Amino acid sequence: MKLDILKGHPKGLYLLFCVEMWERFSYYGMRALLVLYMVQYLFAGMNKDVATQYAGNIYGWYTGLVYLTPLVGGYLADRYLGQRKCIATGTAMMSVGLFVLAFSVITQDVLYKNIFFVLGLILMILANGFVKSNISTIVGMLYGEDKQKRDAGFTIFYMGINLGAFFSPLICGTLATMYGFQYGFMSAGIGVLIGFLIYKLGEKPLLQDCGLNPYTQVSKNSQYEDRDLRLREKRKLWALYILMAFSVVFWLSYEQAGCSMALFAENETNRAITIFGNHFVMPSQYFQSLNPLFIVTFAPIMSILWEFLHFHKKEPTSVQKFTIGLGLISIAYLVMAVAAHYSVSSLVSPLWLIAAFWVATIAELCISPIGLSLVTKLAPVKFASLIMGCWFLSSFIGNLGAGVFAGFYEKMSHSVFFAILAFNSAIVCLILALLIPLLKKWMGKS
Repeated sequence: MKLDILKGHPKGLYLLFCVEMWERFSYYGMRALLVLYMVQYLFAGMNKDVATQYAGNIYGWYTGLVYLTPLVGGYLADRYLGQRKCIATGTAMMSVGLFVLAFSVITQDVLYKNIFFVLGLILMILANGFVKSNISTIVGMLYGEDKQKRDAGFTIFYMGINLGAFFSPLICGTLATMYGFQYGFMSAGIGVLIGFLIYKLGEKPLLQDCGLNPYTQVSKNSQYEDRDLRLREKRKLWALYILMAFSVVFWLSYEQAGCSMALFAENETNRAITIFGNHFVMPSQYFQSLNPLFIVTFAPIMSILWEFLHFHKKEPTSVQKFTIGLGLISIAYLVMAVAAHYSVSSLVSPLWLIAAFWVATIAELCISPIGLSLVTKLAPVKFASLIMGCWFLSSFIGNLGAGVFAGFYEKMSHSVFFAILAFNSAIVCLILALLIPLLKKWMGKS
């Protein structure tokens, strides 16, 4: 049994690994600052409850729209531009957007501050649309028909995503805390600029023809290929769409990490640390690095576990992995509900947040990379990026719901707030468990 997941992969995977690492460095670095920047500076003159609700709603729309625009980016890539041009355009645009956000901090004029802030968010949203679905699609293209190796490839790719996400809150959060939010945004912009340069240097020798042209130029297939999809293919897509719907609930809970959990870390967690007699308060943004740290640590272990179970013919199906993920995210927020109960009387230990982030990470590993791989297996080639965009559409709805729900964080008991998330995820987990036989039949061996 071969358990080495790093060997035997195309070199282009490691190029995309590096590009996505820097692209995610910029996104998560900026995300770690966004709510705190709005509450502490942009809406500083408002009542705290109102400022929190505004910030939560904007955060929800922003993190939601960055997962909606990949639907448009996927369509443009499939029909007109090809995946490679979209990735280059998106990374360049993202760098500009982050520097514009830095200008919104620097300028003293309130009108220009708001204009730069909104413009920066719009550029970031459009940039994510060009990059997100298309870079994942090219990863799938590199493997051709090798579906078994493809799952391991997406695990490696997912590690790249989270390696960037791990360092970004540490670097961007530290710079924002010590020198000002503008330096946090600028460091994120420099990061994605590095990713753009790496991509332009390596795309021709390492990616060859993958994603170079849109589907309509790659293949002029027979009339059979242009007919309606066969019943079996339609069933596979319906199974995929159903899993997308269930993943909405997962993302609604999971994406509290950047809003309500960020506020819990800031206001209700004991962050005082003593090292060698020196006392300091740890920036709350550091907690945002826990999830990517756990993913980089546990993704190889999970990959080995799936391969071990596959060897012994006991590996869960993709639908079963989704069900496990929903159950685990419910447990994560049950932990947060207990922590919030104790935070009423005093600041709580950071171990509560660490435990919740760890359980949520294992849940994510059961859903997100499995979903990416599944899309490239089930989606017809001519719709590959578009269907990948549909996968991210579920994240859009979940992120939007996360931000809207986070707006009620200061309006109810925090333990009740987190308990609602735990209860919803548990109910949906049970419903998906009942649908496993049907979805397994529709998906076949994929």
